[in-house]
Amino acid sequence: MIPRRYERLKQVLSKRQTDLTVVTEDVHKPHNFSAIIRTCDAVGIFEVHAVNNNSDMPAYSTVAKGSEKWVHLHTHPDLGTAIAKLKQKKIKVYAAHLSDRAVDYRDLDYTQPTAILMGSEKKGVSELASDLVDGHIIVPMMGMVESLNVSVAAAVILFEAQRQRLAAGMYEQASLDPQAFEKVIFEWGYPVIAASCRKQGKPYPPLKEDGSI
Repeated sequence: MIPRRYERLKQVLSKRQTDLTVVTEDVHKPHNFSAIIRTCDAVGIFEVHAVNNNSDMPAYSTVAKGSEKWVHLHTHPDLGTAIAKLKQKKIKVYAAHLSDRAVDYRDLDYTQPTAILMGSEKKGVSELASDLVDGHIIVPMMGMVESLNVSVAAAVILFEAQRQRLAAGMYEQASLDPQAFEKVIFEWGYPVIAASCRKQGKPYPPLKEDGSI
């Protein structure tokens, strides 16, 4: 890994937001899921959570443009498990869902630990998800259609979250602790070696100041 690459990885990782995330519920079309991942990378989200009852793991497509390498994906067996784990971390979950109690997505305070739940392309947020989350948000529509494509809606909401966090200075310091930061940097910079170390149960080699081993 050349020093310039190492500095770029550190710069990107230092802006990752560990308490802002997305939960996808049965988003099964690869181009939609990939577009959400790409947006998450763009706004500095560290990890994404996925529940998909139709397969073990959502499939990526070329839409992701390689961004799936930089955003950690956690898959969960069911929605209840996913939401419970987020709430254990004191992260509030809000569903993008048209309901009587939904509020404008811009009224949410995204500087607080927040997860945005996006429902499936055809049915949207499930009734279970609607009941489990902390609240509902909507992107106001002024045309004939009632909703946006799921990946477009996610992008609209996430860039509002980024705007608020930028204004609050939340991208100015790393949210990962130093040990976790070094671990992820190694995995980003040396994925093959990192995989080999994990397989053998060995610790990662320490990195020099220029990013070399």
